[in-house]
Amino acid sequence: MKLAAKSALCLGILAAGNVLAATDLVVATVNNGHMIEMQKLGKFFEKDNPDIKLKWVTLEEAVLRQRVTVDIATKSGQFDVMTIGMYEAPIWGKKDWLVELKPDAAYDVDDILPSIRAGLSVGSKLYAAPFYGESSMIMYRSDLVKKAGMTIQDRPSWDHIRAVAAKIHDPANGVYGICLRGKPGWGDNMAFISTMANSFGAQWFDMTWKPQLTSQPWKNAANFYVNLLKDYGPPGSSSNSFNEILALFNQGKCGIWIDATIAASFVSDPKQSKVADKVAFAQSPIATTERGANWLWAWSLAIPKSSKKVDAAQKFISWATSKEYIALVAKETGWNTVPTGTRKSTYANPDFQKAASFAGAELKAIFSADPNHSTLPKSPYVGVQFASIPEFQAIGAAAGQQFSAALLGKISVDQALESAQKTADREMRKGGYYK
Repeated sequence: MKLAAKSALCLGILAAGNVLAATDLVVATVNNGHMIEMQKLGKFFEKDNPDIKLKWVTLEEAVLRQRVTVDIATKSGQFDVMTIGMYEAPIWGKKDWLVELKPDAAYDVDDILPSIRAGLSVGSKLYAAPFYGESSMIMYRSDLVKKAGMTIQDRPSWDHIRAVAAKIHDPANGVYGICLRGKPGWGDNMAFISTMANSFGAQWFDMTWKPQLTSQPWKNAANFYVNLLKDYGPPGSSSNSFNEILALFNQGKCGIWIDATIAASFVSDPKQSKVADKVAFAQSPIATTERGANWLWAWSLAIPKSSKKVDAAQKFISWATSKEYIALVAKETGWNTVPTGTRKSTYANPDFQKAASFAGAELKAIFSADPNHSTLPKSPYVGVQFASIPEFQAIGAAAGQQFSAALLGKISVDQALESAQKTADREMRKGGYYK
């Protein structure tokens, strides 16, 4: 064989070897709209990083939480990048289960909204990078509310929301007064119910860490929630979470929806929503206090310590949560569809301001959420819609099942609260908070 031919053959073998040696990066994420878009745009990352191949594991929210929790606790190393939130990041960071993120100067970590960054950090160490951030707010059909001779201002009372829902409830024509999460889960129905309970003056635990689920504020909030959905909600509310209600709202079947601010970009998008030009926004309702009336959350990307591909994972996270990624989404699908709630520069961008009618309301909600002072009585925990302690995941999940059962009429609200209280008491004793 001639020398040139041998050289060409060697180069071919080396090239083939490089292709085979490409790093498969396994990314576990949730099946929300912005994550689906991230998967579509992953081809741009792979083009710029031909040595990295993205492998997606896309799961429904509750299943994702379960899978990544098991994976991180057992150090099984199934995932190289995990989609987690402001509950997991500081707890897992303290346990040394996550790799500290150290993005370069070009990433501009100081551009991240302060409350979002703080919720994903332990001290000065960042353990997850926000893909999108959110609070919660009211989204409503302005045409139906106006036709009913009603208005919805910022921070209306829950009684007023009930009155509006009653006026616009028209099930005969496929319109339900209000749609709220009912699907059980600490991050599903309990995320919403906790904020409602906060506004009624409730708290998860008192200053001695004793659960408070049978307190009068919890009873008032829980009864209000169950009766509101039974009277003016759609059928099957006990199975509805974010995606189910988003579909209902976009079909014009919900008069009022109180949920994640991130939904605003979908319900106001004429490509997705039949009522895009009829949607208005307002700050979340209150009963006796504004404290904790709207949540704070960020779906974020983190690297488990069990990953053997930390450098590639860091490179992907820096790309997916960067200013440049936001600009890429804007270029591909429009400024009204970019992931929001993460960077100051997004809200300062004139093109985003022009395209996103919801921007002001969303940012106001995010800034008003205070995880350190989320309850009217003083509480020992950090968190708005959750308590940032390891035991809360089991406590919140159990409570979610009980509320779902109450919504279905299988048990009374008092029975649901008593059962949730017993579970919480057992978990807190097991955790050594008291004897």
